[in-house]
Amino acid sequence: MTLAAFSFLSPGEILFGRGMAQQAASRIAQRADRVLLVHGAAAGRVGWLRDDLAAAGVQVEGFAVPQEPDVALIEVGVAAARRCGARVIVACGGGSVIDAGKAIAALVPATRPMLDHLEVVGQGLPLDHAPLPFIAIPTTAGTGAEVTKNAVIAVPEARRKVSLRDPRMIADLAIVDPALTDGTPWAVTLASGLDAVTQVIEPYVSPKANALTDALCRDAIPRGLQALCRLHEGESSEARDAMALVSLYGGLALANAALGAVHGLAGPIGGMSGAPHGAVCGRLLPFVLACNAERATGDASVRLAQVSDWIADALGGTADQAPDRLVDWAEAAGLPGLAVMGVRAADHEDLAQAAVGSSSMKGNPVPLEVADLVALMRHAA
Repeated sequence: MTLAAFSFLSPGEILFGRGMAQQAASRIAQRADRVLLVHGAAAGRVGWLRDDLAAAGVQVEGFAVPQEPDVALIEVGVAAARRCGARVIVACGGGSVIDAGKAIAALVPATRPMLDHLEVVGQGLPLDHAPLPFIAIPTTAGTGAEVTKNAVIAVPEARRKVSLRDPRMIADLAIVDPALTDGTPWAVTLASGLDAVTQVIEPYVSPKANALTDALCRDAIPRGLQALCRLHEGESSEARDAMALVSLYGGLALANAALGAVHGLAGPIGGMSGAPHGAVCGRLLPFVLACNAERATGDASVRLAQVSDWIADALGGTADQAPDRLVDWAEAAGLPGLAVMGVRAADHEDLAQAAVGSSSMKGNPVPLEVADLVALMRHAA
């Protein structure tokens, strides 16, 4: 069989491993003497990096991202970066922080309004100027945003979360130090970990998969499931390392293959209800897997069966029981249903209508209609 051609986009450089964050300040200082440091609500958590940058002679302006980024927050960040003359944008935090930093880096040189470049609610135009250099340092293992080419931004007036996307938005440098994730609270570990697992499963079963994304996902799916189970039992540096690698692989895979119905639904659900992205993905995943497995044929059916085998190996039971086992395990681990997250049954139809035409839905292994998506949300409620 002829091997299908593919392209593969990745950051300029990836540093992975415990202790790699110690190189951050020197690597940043090599690139610029003025930076905007994007961080979470607690600025003290990046105090180590600010101190290291100051010691390296770098002027630092901080910018806090206290929640998932929206249009207004990004506009404030862009203004802050322009005001301080930042030459590099550094984001140190979870997926929301990294998405915010990525968007700010993209829009500082831009001359058109942000909405011109946003998908779905805007024109989705390419950036008219190359972004500022961007460095990502994740502190959670979930979204893989440090190696993707898009930033997810909420548009409250449209009740949607949409992407700002351009291949040039991918990080110049991604520093993935699993030690920065040590001690993450279990609720965050669970939601972000299930998001990471979803982001290696969906590209693996997608018709847009390629040989390199397959290699990443085949390693990452069982690794992520086993590591998440280990972290449920208690803190483990080895499991944290594994989840950081799975998150990284997921970001690379989704940037070069595609996602599916889980993320096709998760975007509208998050925009309309404010439910946390990772938790939504984790809740939807087993129901989407079951629905896809019922309808898939050919290679997609084989791949979905392999995913079920990996789930059964991690959680017990047979492959046929895998979706139900995943539901039971996640619920016992503390993952709520969609209704508890604020997703109203009255909104299911509108959410499905919004999801069915999303870019992620195009990567699902089988076509799903509005009625199918409504049924999925009802089961996941």
